[in-house]
Amino acid sequence: MGCLRVLLAIFFPPLSVIDKGCGSIIIVFLLTLCGWIPGVIAALIILNNSNR
Repeated sequence: MGCLRVLLAIFFPPLSVIDKGCGSIIIVFLLTLCGWIPGVIAALIILNNSNR
Protein backbone atom coordinates (compact mmCIF):
# COMPACT_ATOMS: atom_id res chain seq x y z
CA MET A 1 0.00 0.00 0.00
CA GLY A 2 1.47 3.27 -1.07
CA CYS A 3 1.08 6.52 0.80
CA LEU A 4 -0.88 8.01 -2.09
CA ARG A 5 -3.33 5.10 -2.04
CA VAL A 6 -3.87 5.46 1.70
CA LEU A 7 -4.54 9.18 1.39
CA LEU A 8 -6.87 8.53 -1.52
CA ALA A 9 -8.68 5.85 0.53
CA ILE A 10 -9.18 8.34 3.34
CA PHE A 11 -10.45 11.24 1.22
CA PHE A 12 -12.30 9.41 -1.60
CA PRO A 13 -12.49 5.65 -0.99
CA PRO A 14 -14.02 4.49 -4.32
CA LEU A 15 -11.26 6.17 -6.31
CA SER A 16 -8.56 4.32 -4.39
CA VAL A 17 -9.84 0.87 -5.45
CA ILE A 18 -10.52 1.76 -9.08
CA ASP A 19 -8.01 -0.78 -10.44
CA LYS A 20 -9.27 -3.64 -8.23
CA GLY A 21 -12.36 -4.39 -10.30
CA CYS A 22 -15.94 -3.29 -10.69
CA GLY A 23 -17.22 -5.24 -7.68
CA SER A 24 -14.78 -3.58 -5.31
CA ILE A 25 -15.68 -0.13 -6.57
CA ILE A 26 -19.40 -0.78 -6.15
CA ILE A 27 -19.00 -2.21 -2.65
CA VAL A 28 -16.82 0.66 -1.47
CA PHE A 29 -19.10 3.21 -3.13
CA LEU A 30 -22.20 1.80 -1.41
CA LEU A 31 -20.45 1.66 1.94
CA THR A 32 -19.28 5.24 1.46
CA LEU A 33 -22.87 6.29 0.81
CA CYS A 34 -23.90 4.60 4.07
CA GLY A 35 -21.18 6.42 5.92
CA TRP A 36 -17.72 7.73 5.31
CA ILE A 37 -15.96 5.51 7.86
CA PRO A 38 -17.30 2.16 6.52
CA GLY A 39 -16.15 3.17 3.04
CA VAL A 40 -12.68 4.06 4.27
CA ILE A 41 -12.36 0.81 6.23
CA ALA A 42 -13.48 -1.27 3.25
CA ALA A 43 -11.09 0.52 0.90
CA LEU A 44 -8.16 0.01 3.27
CA ILE A 45 -9.01 -3.69 3.66
CA ILE A 46 -9.23 -4.19 -0.10
CA LEU A 47 -5.95 -2.34 -0.65
CA ASN A 48 -4.24 -4.33 2.11
CA ASN A 49 -5.43 -7.72 0.79
CA SER A 50 -4.37 -7.02 -2.79
CA ASN A 51 -0.69 -6.66 -1.86
CA ARG A 52 -0.33 -10.17 -0.49
